[in-house]
Amino acid sequence: MPSQEFKHRLEYGVIRAFAWLVARLPLETASDLSGWIWRKIAPRLKRHRRALNHLAAAFPELSDAERECIACDMWEVLGRTFAEAFYLPEIFASGRVDATGLAPLREHFGKGMVICAAHQGNWEVASIGLVQIGANPSSLYQRVKNPLVDAFLRDMRAPYYPAGLFPKDPATPMRLMRLLKRGGCLAMLADLREATGLKVPFFGRNAPSTPFPAMMARNLGLPLYAGRIVREPGVRFRLSVEQIHYPVTGDKEADILAATASIQAAFEATIREHPEQWMWAHQRWG
Repeated sequence: MPSQEFKHRLEYGVIRAFAWLVARLPLETASDLSGWIWRKIAPRLKRHRRALNHLAAAFPELSDAERECIACDMWEVLGRTFAEAFYLPEIFASGRVDATGLAPLREHFGKGMVICAAHQGNWEVASIGLVQIGANPSSLYQRVKNPLVDAFLRDMRAPYYPAGLFPKDPATPMRLMRLLKRGGCLAMLADLREATGLKVPFFGRNAPSTPFPAMMARNLGLPLYAGRIVREPGVRFRLSVEQIHYPVTGDKEADILAATASIQAAFEATIREHPEQWMWAHQRWG
């Protein structure tokens, strides 16, 4: 049997080979090709059925054909996002991210703020928009089991998190709290299933959700925002934010629960506008 080290090197080699290959193509061509491949292959896999089941629960008023169309469009968006991850410097330099909708964040520069977003449109470009407007974002990420691939992906993303990109481990919350107390900006994705999270409504069903952004904002008295990432034609993206007003009472846990529910409600509203741009195949409800 191949050793674990050999498997890691093989996986890393495949990723680097793909990165080299797509770099030989223009951005639009790579995005189109990857989207087309995912659209053709993914509907044949078992996760497609999960996506359709989630769409049926979320949009019972739609026909089977309409939900099938959304699911196929979703796979294309995910395929495009995968390829575009290798072109982040070009996306950043070419002005493909419209960050005018992030203007409300400027008043909090140097004072601390928490921003969370969903895996929508192309979530990799959200931090690009923040850097464009002069923010200094930090974030946290889930380590990949393969350390070689993990380092490669982290290095790709790190330039767009100038205040630091931290792994999810026991020491990270305190590091981020100190950063926020110094007026930093935490930007994170918060729409995935969190097994030990708070159960709040999401498309009519309770979904275990991370309380982390709400907890950080509520405990430190910082502004809390939900971001919106919309994909537009021609590998272009439009970003905006909505402030989440959370209660501050004597019951801190209830305040965090309410804020977490408001975040997920904001995500739901944006996903309803562009359902094909969100990851319906994710096991969001357990």
